[in-house]
Order: sequence, then C-alpha cells, then structure tokens
Amino acid sequence: MRVPLVDIAAQHREVAEEVDAGLREVLATAAFIGGPAVAKFEAEYAAFVNAAHCVGVANGTDALELALRAVGVTTGGEVVLPANTFIATAEAVSRIGARPVLVDVDEDHLLIDPAAVERALTTRTQAVVPVHLFGQVAPMEAVTALAAQAGLPVVEDAAQAQGARQLGRAAGHIGAAAATSFYPGKNLGAAGDAGAVTTDDPTIADRVRVLAAHGSRTKYDHEVVGFNSRLDTVQAVVLRAKLTRLERWNGRRRAAAQRYTSLLAGTAGVRTPASAPGNEDVWHLYVVRVADRDRILGELQGAGVGAGIHYPTPLHLTRAYSHLGLGPGSFPVAERAAGAILSLPLYPHLTDEQQDLVVAALQSAVPGPRPAMARARG
Repeated sequence: MRVPLVDIAAQHREVAEEVDAGLREVLATAAFIGGPAVAKFEAEYAAFVNAAHCVGVANGTDALELALRAVGVTTGGEVVLPANTFIATAEAVSRIGARPVLVDVDEDHLLIDPAAVERALTTRTQAVVPVHLFGQVAPMEAVTALAAQAGLPVVEDAAQAQGARQLGRAAGHIGAAAATSFYPGKNLGAAGDAGAVTTDDPTIADRVRVLAAHGSRTKYDHEVVGFNSRLDTVQAVVLRAKLTRLERWNGRRRAAAQRYTSLLAGTAGVRTPASAPGNEDVWHLYVVRVADRDRILGELQGAGVGAGIHYPTPLHLTRAYSHLGLGPGSFPVAERAAGAILSLPLYPHLTDEQQDLVVAALQSAVPGPRPAMARARG
C-alpha cells in the first residue's frame, strides 16, 4: 500500500456526477465568463463564512493582492506578516510595491506572534496579514486588537482554513477582509487555480470587483488601472459541488488529526501539533516536528508514505527576499521549525489502515522507544 500526501482524485470521484451535469449546462449556455455558476458560488461561499460579500478571482495570490489594495495598501507602505508562510503571502505585498515586514511565530502553533507584530508596527505600516496556516486560525483577538489601536486593517490569509473557526467566528470573517485560495489541494479545491475575497465591507468588495475586472464596472468604462482576475465558470461549478460536502470533509480531517495525535501519543522524538484554545481547526495539514527530519522524510517516502514539508525555508532566507537583509537568526522560532516540520498524509478519504501504516513507518524511522499500543496497531 502507498499512502499519498493528498488524494484529490478521491474528492473528484465523489462529486463527478454533479460536476458533469454543471459542465454540460455551462457548455450548452456558453456562459464561460461570469454567469450564473459564478454568482451562485459567490453567494454560497459568502454564506458559508457568514460574510456579506464574496468576490471570486483567478487565484489566491491575486485575492490577497486585491484585498490589500482594496483596504488601502500602496507603493512604499509596509505590511506585517509571518516569516513562516508560503511565499505568495509576501508576493502579494511586493506586487503592490509595498514592503513585507516579516515577524516570528509562536513556538506552540507556528502562527504569527502578536508580540512580534506589536514590535514591528511603524508609521509606515498599512496593514497586518495573519496567516491561518495548516488550517489553524491565527491568534486573531490579539492581532485585531493591536491593529485597531494603530488604526490598521487586518487582511486574513485564509487560504488553508476554509471552514475553520475561532470563538465561533469563521476564518474569512474576522478581519476587514480575507483572501482565500481554491488551489486543488486546499480543503475546498477547484480543478485548477481559483480564489476569492470575503468581507462585510461593501466598499472593499466593490473595489476588489472593479480592480479584478480591468478597473471597470461597465464595459469600456475604466475607472482605474486594474487586472484581469476572474473566477473561471468551470471552477465555480466544481467548487459549488464540493462546498456542499466541505463540512463533512472537514469533520473527517478533524477525526483523522485526532486519531494521529492519539496514535502518536508518547512517541519519543515526535512533537504533534496543538490546537489553540477557542479554535475549531480544519487540519489542511497535519504537521509534526522531528529531529533529523530529512532522513526521516526519506525513510517514510521509501516506505510508500507521501510525507512532505510545508515549508522548508522561512521567507527571509529565500533568495527572492534576500534583499530584506535578514539573515539566519532573525526569526529563531520559524528557523528552528523549518528544519523539523514534517507534513503527514491527511485528507478526507484517508482510511484507518492508511493512517496505521503512516504511524508505523514514522515510529520505525524515529529513534527511541515506541508506545506499546501504537506499536501493536502498526
């Protein structure tokens, strides 16, 4: 048996009949750009996160850039964001001509550290971007309080957290605006690139929609220089089919994450992830921390386990952001984590048998005693 890191094909098999019917309708009506499927998905996803507005766009990176522009980020401004995230979070800032100001993360959850955010705020700061990494909601109460004191908007990077909640509020409905990605491997994944911006503010939603449509509300009447960033109708069909199943799929992710934690309890040398108080996380990724990670990763892959690393290099140590002048030691928590994090296979259709194989392979690769129950199950 081989266990993939993700199993997107299993999700698509579950929605295939519904997607086929939707695609036949799109082809029959030739509604290839915009059209009913896009409008319906925007309304349904807005309702899913309890937001007043959802604007579908071409991908998650565009969504974040457009949201930042809509809340007032401009060339020369600064945007505070964590060093432990995918590069797209910083890219969206850079594409505006603003400067990403990186901060460290907390040791327990590897999410943005509010104390570091406070130290990073200056008169040039124009926004704060907490990232709900791994499907775990960032410490929004503290971050939004700091931002409010400074008069700054908070834009959530909710690309990995569709359906997650914190103190009853949905990720994507906590800051002034939120950007999400529907890249195929996400909890809510399209059959290609897609993204969206959610917000309660009609002005922000309107700005995003205008910017994403070549700066135009009416054909050939261009108010500003904009972009071509539209949610493809085919992707909207796929997303609508999957959205009706997302709560159930997220429930399976939670159950699988809990089972991993139980099976790995007491395993020397494996640090399992922790969920912050008040969070209902959706476990886009189940990330453990181990010493000698690269060796262990190789052994897992050799045993047929598709483990991975999210992400191997903090942003400040990538070549793309070397110009920030932040060398090793700048963000010690993120740097330590980058050498230890290991993503285990996790997806809604993961079976107990597959999990047992993953746990057995991991425990065999990690030096030290294994707990008797987990060994027996393996």
